[in-house]
Amino acid sequence: MLKHLSTEERRKLANRSALKRKNPGKIRLSVHRSDCHIEIQAIDDAKGHTLCSASSKEKGFSGKGWNVSGAELVGKAFAERAVKANIADNCYFDRGGYRYHGRVKALCEAIRAGGVRI
Repeated sequence: MLKHLSTEERRKLANRSALKRKNPGKIRLSVHRSDCHIEIQAIDDAKGHTLCSASSKEKGFSGKGWNVSGAELVGKAFAERAVKANIADNCYFDRGGYRYHGRVKALCEAIRAGGVRI
């Protein structure tokens, strides 16, 4: 069973599948955090489509993606796009194996402050 994957990768897959089972029909907010950037996207798993996204890699982004204030800016931008896409009430947060701390926490709280119910 997936022996080519590391323990960490298997845990991420198990957590993601458990989230999908517990939240059927909801939009998944998936986070990716690297050393320099942070990204979030809203994914409809039933259709396999990305509905909206925000990233510190975008051309007009003015902050730094590697600190908490940059994550807050990305969260605010994402919240605006999610409200426009009418997905503000039907979401759950997939932190992707990252601890709910630092940039991930700041991102999530900025999204909540922007009007998206997670």
